[in-house]
Amino acid sequence: MKKSIHPELFDVTVTCSCGASFDTKSPVKEIKPTLCSSCHPFYTGQQKFVDTAGRIDKFKKKYAK
Repeated sequence: MKKSIHPELFDVTVTCSCGASFDTKSPVKEIKPTLCSSCHPFYTGQQKFVDTAGRIDKFKKKYAK
């Protein structure tokens, strides 16, 4: 391997917004995703809307006619 071209790796604890966490290595020091396999609807089988900017309300208002 060539020296000085690879990024530095850090031991990182990835913490999801649902509270689930796991350890990994990454060139980024902090990772905070909004969805993970513990809370994602595809893996849990439960439908859940993540509406951060009122997009669902905007859509319903626009097409409520």
